[in-house]
This record gives sequence, structure tokens and C-alpha cells, in this order.
Amino acid sequence: MAINRAESNLYRKYQSVAFAKTEPKKTAYNLHGKRILDILLAVIGLILASPIILITMIAIRMESPGKALFFQERVGLRGQRFHVVKLRSMRTDAEKNGAQWASKDDPRVTKIGAFIRKTRIDELPQLYNVLKGEMSMIGPRPERPMFTEAFEREIPGFSQRLAVKPGLTGWAQVNGGYDISPKEKLQYDLYYISKMEFLLDLKIIFKTIRVIFTGEGAR
Repeated sequence: MAINRAESNLYRKYQSVAFAKTEPKKTAYNLHGKRILDILLAVIGLILASPIILITMIAIRMESPGKALFFQERVGLRGQRFHVVKLRSMRTDAEKNGAQWASKDDPRVTKIGAFIRKTRIDELPQLYNVLKGEMSMIGPRPERPMFTEAFEREIPGFSQRLAVKPGLTGWAQVNGGYDISPKEKLQYDLYYISKMEFLLDLKIIFKTIRVIFTGEGAR
């Protein structure tokens, strides 16, 4: 996918001196195999998850007014912006006072929302983003543009996470998820980028299944 001038400038703005140290290895898996695995898992995942997504959408609409699905701008590979698809887990007026990072026991979260966030069901529609090539199954979670810029100011090098496609799940998510700080998240993500390989992705997939059933790190 071509990167337009605005996206390229955004990437250069975020790029740090130490960026080269976090480039993923150019292995056959990272260059080709990972994308093939993404497509395979996304197709299977969408087929299996479709009934769950549909039932959840109905439950969301029954509990609170507003659309069950929403699209939110995020920053992806090399600064490219795209819109993730999510099942709505908060009230429709959740950001009437501006964008806010989710907190533990966030009062804006609905009852259905609390369940789907704990089980990560709210993220299932992002299998579509994976199929489109905007995301990978495994990688750093994509942040919103304003948060990426804020974290980069507070934590130099935070944007090094943009070296790879963002993921539906990732090393940081299975090692604390929302319960860890942005700085800790960066450390986990940089470790993943430097070690990225099939066996590590497989390990993350199995740990993700455990997180889904235990609800660890949910908000």
C-alpha cells in the first residue's frame, strides 16, 4: 500500500534516532508468511465470529441507543492512519468532553460493554481490518493519533512501535494489557518487534486464548 505525503510526514515526525534498532528481521515468515497467516486466521475468525458479533450487536442496541459498531481513527504502519472497527462498549456520549483513555472500572462502559471488553469480543470486528491489510493478527495495539503524539512527547521512542503493522493482539496485551503503563507497553512491543518470528506469534495466540477466558488486563 502506498504511503501518501501526509502519512509519510507523520511517520518522519514520529521516527526517532534509535528506530533502526527495532526493525523486524527480514525473514521469509516476516516478509510473506505472516501475511498469509493473517489472511487465513482472519477468514476463519470472521466465519466463526460472525454469529457472536451479530448477537452482541443486538444486545448492545437493546441496552442503549446508538449504533452497535463504530469506527475510530488509529495510527498504523509507518504512520498510516486508518479506522478500526469495534463493537461499542461505552455510552454514545462517552467522549462529549473530549477523547479520554479508558480507565479501570470506567463509568462510561455499559453492562454489555463490560462483558465484551473483558472477553475481548469488542475487538472481533477488527478481523476485517486484518483482512484488509491495515492490521496483523499479532503486533502492537494501534493508538489514536492524539495519544500517539502525547506518548511520544512523554516517552521518546514510543512511536518506534510503528515499525510493524498494529495487531489485534500482541505481546504487551498478553503480558498485562490495559493494566500496564505506556512505557511498559513500549518495552514489550519493542521486544516483540526485535524478536518477531512464527514461534513467538504462536505463543501469543495461545496466551491470548487464556486472556479471553480469564479476562486478565481488561478495562
